[in-house]
Amino acid sequence: MSKTYKICLLPGDGIGPEIVAEAVKVLEKLAPKYDVEFDFTEALIGGCAIDEAGEPLPQATLDVANASDAVLLGAVGGPKWDTTDSTKPRPEQGLLAIRKELGLYTNLRPVQIFSALSQASTLKSEIVEGVDIAIVRELTGGLYFGERHRYYDEEGAGANGGKGQRAVDTLEYREYEVERIARQAFEAAKTRRGRVTSVDKANVLDTSRMWREVVHRVHDEEYPEIELIDMLVDNTAMQLVNNPRQFDVLVTENMFGDILSDEAAQITGSLGMLASASIGDGVSLFEPSHGSAPDIAGRGIANPLAQILSAGMMLQYAFGMTEAAADITRAITEVLDEGWRTGDIKDPETPEDKIVGTAAMGDLVVAHL
Repeated sequence: MSKTYKICLLPGDGIGPEIVAEAVKVLEKLAPKYDVEFDFTEALIGGCAIDEAGEPLPQATLDVANASDAVLLGAVGGPKWDTTDSTKPRPEQGLLAIRKELGLYTNLRPVQIFSALSQASTLKSEIVEGVDIAIVRELTGGLYFGERHRYYDEEGAGANGGKGQRAVDTLEYREYEVERIARQAFEAAKTRRGRVTSVDKANVLDTSRMWREVVHRVHDEEYPEIELIDMLVDNTAMQLVNNPRQFDVLVTENMFGDILSDEAAQITGSLGMLASASIGDGVSLFEPSHGSAPDIAGRGIANPLAQILSAGMMLQYAFGMTEAAADITRAITEVLDEGWRTGDIKDPETPEDKIVGTAAMGDLVVAHL
């Protein structure tokens, strides 16, 4: 009797529905080979949820997610919902909220180079060849979840006055939050090359000084066999484009990880190639690292490969289907090796007849499965 996995689909906004459809196509192709069934339930998040329900994460969506074995998300956001009015809902609040509600405190972003795309990177191929980084980002603490407010300063400060609006965002971490993300990084390193680079700003921030102290304590007490390197975030940003091969596992707090993982994505040639997994102690969520790309939404030209690779991470981390996940990576590698490209990963040498759209790229992956 086949196993059934319940998957909550959150296509979201922009290109989200288009690329999620291709991931579903790939999963449905794989299901018979591994004698499993996937039961998909679609729900709203982000801007489309604001339009339909007046809030970016309706309770109905959260109920579906909690009743599922995993969540597969597309993307949220777009200019339609952009606002600087803090009293109005924003699509991104839905993403932050579902991470918090599901307790998804770890974000895993693998940064790997498909050899066929080494020329698509903005860096020289000799710099990016062989890059294989696992970015472990803390996901439920820091500035994004700290206390925030605005107020009008009647008094002003300093020699020049300074009356006017003030805005405050609070960067806060608790010891246990740093402990658990450090363990995730060290555990990841045990299955890789045994090196963790802990990223902080300990020369300036108290939160970073505590971060460094806790990471070192966890290392010394539980993982002394792992090599641990401390690196300031500004230096890390420089080293990622100077010598990315030096990194094995990068572990960092929420905002630093957000920025650095997008920078690392460009090493691969496109954000359209970077998958991610958000993991806690219950239902996990899987999504591409790119945004909703509203400028190309509905045109059928978006790159679905990051979404498909995210579905592969779901198979591996949520369902333990490591071989099936490897099938997806192999199929994508073969498609790229044959020269097929979406517009974002083409190079000047790519023939026009090898440039395909969203659905065609999904079909090619399915064919290679």
